[in-house]
Amino acid sequence: MSRVCPVTGKGPMSGNNRSHSLRATRRRWNTNLQTKVVMVDGKPMRVRMSARAYRSLNKEYKER
Repeated sequence: MSRVCPVTGKGPMSGNNRSHSLRATRRRWNTNLQTKVVMVDGKPMRVRMSARAYRSLNKEYKER
């Protein structure tokens, strides 16, 4: 299962862990994917989206 948000397109980022002695080992920062039920074309669907995308959708919905 891919770690990409279908709404925003955000995916994992990569970088380094840094120890006290500054040795570098590779690591990943994954997106915060949550399974939410969202209305799509008037029908409820389960979607794995990032928490940030869900908050943005809720904000748009509440403003209306």
